[in-house]
Amino acid sequence: MTVISSANRNSLVSGRRWSASSIIATIILVIGALYCFVPILWVLLASTKTSNELFTTFTFSIGSGLLDNLQQLFSYSDGAMIAWSGNSLIYAGGGALGCTFVSAAAGYGLAKYEFRGSRFIFGAILSGVLIPGVVLAIPQYLLISSLGMSNTYLAVLLPSIISPFAIYLARVFAAASVPSELLEAARIDGSGEYRIFFSISLKMMIPGLVTIFLLQFVAIWNNFLLPFIMLSNDRLYPITLGLYTMLNRGATQSAFYSLTIMGAAVSVIPLVALVLILQRFWRVDLLTGGLKG
Repeated sequence: MTVISSANRNSLVSGRRWSASSIIATIILVIGALYCFVPILWVLLASTKTSNELFTTFTFSIGSGLLDNLQQLFSYSDGAMIAWSGNSLIYAGGGALGCTFVSAAAGYGLAKYEFRGSRFIFGAILSGVLIPGVVLAIPQYLLISSLGMSNTYLAVLLPSIISPFAIYLARVFAAASVPSELLEAARIDGSGEYRIFFSISLKMMIPGLVTIFLLQFVAIWNNFLLPFIMLSNDRLYPITLGLYTMLNRGATQSAFYSLTIMGAAVSVIPLVALVLILQRFWRVDLLTGGLKG
């Protein structure tokens, strides 16, 4: 006869209690995943359909116009899609790199140095997080225009370099990942502040900086309002603004709807590739935390 101890009996009872809540949580997560995944799946499938198939059937089936849509998309307006993709890479890549470095320096300084006004500056940065980007778009345009840089690459790059939320994240990462004792030891060994920052602190902040880079890259890649205000030359357009012009033409020529959907599907590929490439930094950070524990 099997004897069940009181501890095992309690664990079984608690397991039964948690089973219902875990099932509910799983159902909610599945619904949320479907809510996010189904539109993406529809875009991928709709990009394979011709204009006739797109408007006559609304099914999750693969169409017959994939190759034709790709060919027409990249031949549109003498390869404008290629130019827009390159512009998006310049804006997102350059802006994300600049924002990551500026945020790392600012966040590290706020986290590891005590100086007069540091709390006020940090409070001002937190206040900046609460201000929507839409509110700042017009003042940014007026400043860029007064400097004579409107309708240039810098008109989109410069406003993208400063992000209050990225500075806040960098401060949190610096405070958590860079021990003050290690900095004191480096100073005792004769290392200067710049050497400590570039040789020690930045390396320890890499997982957090990768997160900042990815968030800023995605934000700039998907940004529509800032390029819309700053740019008037269609050869400087990013993908978002280029697809918007194609969508407007779709109001009179329905074939452009298929091209716009194909362009939206193609624009997702760099973001997916970036996440797959950068995820190893998070995995290394989790393994390091597990080994330390």
